[in-house]
Amino acid sequence: MKQRIVVTGLGVVSSVGIGWKAFWESLLAGRSGISKIEYVDTGNYPTQYGGEVKSFDPTRFMPPEVARRIGRGAQMAVAATKLAIEDAGLSSQELESVRSGVCLGTTMADIQALESANKAWIQNGDRRIKPSWAAQYPSCSISAHVAAFFKLHGPNYMIPNACAAGNYAIGYAYDLLRLGKADVMVAGGVDPFSRIAFTGFNRIFAVAPERCQPFDKNRQGTLIGEGAGILVLEPFERAKERGATIYAEILGYGLSCDAHHMTIPNVDGLTRVMERALNDAAIRPGDVDYISAHGTGTPANDKAECAAIYRVFGERGRTVPISSIKSMLGHTMGAASALEAIVCVLAGYDARIPPTINHEEDDPECPIACVPNKFQHHISRIVLNNSFAFGGNNACTVFSHWSSKNI
Repeated sequence: MKQRIVVTGLGVVSSVGIGWKAFWESLLAGRSGISKIEYVDTGNYPTQYGGEVKSFDPTRFMPPEVARRIGRGAQMAVAATKLAIEDAGLSSQELESVRSGVCLGTTMADIQALESANKAWIQNGDRRIKPSWAAQYPSCSISAHVAAFFKLHGPNYMIPNACAAGNYAIGYAYDLLRLGKADVMVAGGVDPFSRIAFTGFNRIFAVAPERCQPFDKNRQGTLIGEGAGILVLEPFERAKERGATIYAEILGYGLSCDAHHMTIPNVDGLTRVMERALNDAAIRPGDVDYISAHGTGTPANDKAECAAIYRVFGERGRTVPISSIKSMLGHTMGAASALEAIVCVLAGYDARIPPTINHEEDDPECPIACVPNKFQHHISRIVLNNSFAFGGNNACTVFSHWSSKNI
């Protein structure tokens, strides 16, 4: 359990860029990935905007015949994994020669397959339902496709813990490596845009008309997005031996369940998960230089998150930089905390913090330093990544910026 686990590769598919460099540059520029939704006919919906990845061509990352038989979520996961493995400088031979595994999180998995089957059934009956849709829908098919595509013969897991799933997956992959049960892990999260998620969030009146405004006094809700975020994790000694670029070290993580309500956050539960993450990382609240907020832009979630931050950080909650990239991506469900983990890694690596865009008026109930509208130059040695999900399923991860002092 004393092995130090580091991040050596990053892969991103998002509405603001594909590949971590394009993603990072867009976030720092405050560029929004929100646009008019195309996947769903929004004529009968009160909202029409979301964070679709419209520039994604899966055949850039896999043969067309593979792209045709797997779902959009699996396509995004394979693409982001390919980018992360290449970024880590790992060859297929290296991956096949060690215990390389996959641990991914999701909310809806490849629900688009079920939606396609439903539409075909209504219009034409069961004879128009493609057998491939049945194979695409189970969440385990996504991690299985990633493993098969890259010949990863180690542990293989899919964690469907809603909007905290990416952090759950990163934490579990971290444990497998510390316990010596794997040598390299591909970890992160993925979710494609879905009619079910879009409809559900509209029905609970949690979707904003056009903009996501986390922590703003006049915020009206979140926006639904999609994407994939993948990190390559491995023990420090192995990464050092092969001369890998080391972006960050994972110091620890925390988990909690509010055990309270399916959709309403509970401040006690959010407080517990942050405290557990800091304790697992053996750090104090005063050591944290930046917090990547869950920051959905809904009135209840933002208020509860700020209240929990105050319980954990005290008055420092007013000054520690905090930002929410959901202001630019919308809520990418199972991919959210994985993409935000990549932000945490890059915030330390690049010494810059992305902004919370669309911020116009401070909210007295959210008196935090939300990095409004423009990025900040900031040295972030230790970073906390918050994710809070439906069902009260919470997960936080802690990253440390890598430097020569750590070696």
